[in-house]
Amino acid sequence: MRLIGMLDSPYVRRTAVSLKLMGIPFAHEAVSVFRHYDTFAAINPVVKAPTLVLDDGTTLMESTLILDHLEPLAPPARRLTPSEAPARARALRIVGLALAGCEKAVQIVYEHELRPPERRHQPWLDRVRGQLLAACRLLEAEFGADGWLCGRPMQPDVTTAVAWRFFQEMLPEVVDRRSHPSLVRLGRRAEALPEFLSTPFA
Repeated sequence: MRLIGMLDSPYVRRTAVSLKLMGIPFAHEAVSVFRHYDTFAAINPVVKAPTLVLDDGTTLMESTLILDHLEPLAPPARRLTPSEAPARARALRIVGLALAGCEKAVQIVYEHELRPPERRHQPWLDRVRGQLLAACRLLEAEFGADGWLCGRPMQPDVTTAVAWRFFQEMLPEVVDRRSHPSLVRLGRRAEALPEFLSTPFA
């Protein structure tokens, strides 16, 4: 399998780290949707990162859908989403919060990098910033204790840690470390794992 996309995308990085934690082999190809548009389009005409090319040539998009497809292929002890209803609902809630935060952070980054200052709509930016901070506040409450949520790193931990790294790399002036000590601790633990170290934000 081939995973297409840059690791500075939280969606690509969460997919790559998750596949490593699940023990599913893949080859990563660092193709940018901006700098290598034509190359990416030749693989997937929609030019959506991450794209996963299966061994039979099928292309999958969207990190959550990719992981949903691949998780049953992992040994049960290495799967990253709880199967029992209460734990699964909580895990999905946390993953949803982290992904919502990523979505809002990406919107802020694109607004500042791609739109001239005179064309930015500040009320919209303020609302998106509020949504990002709300997601961070709720995630901070979930990770109040040290340790992994389920005894080992699973999808809520992975996605939240990847999201946190993205926020700190791209929007440190928006998401203040001092207000999120639990997320700081989670990020430190996660980034020390071999699966994270071998999948650096870049």
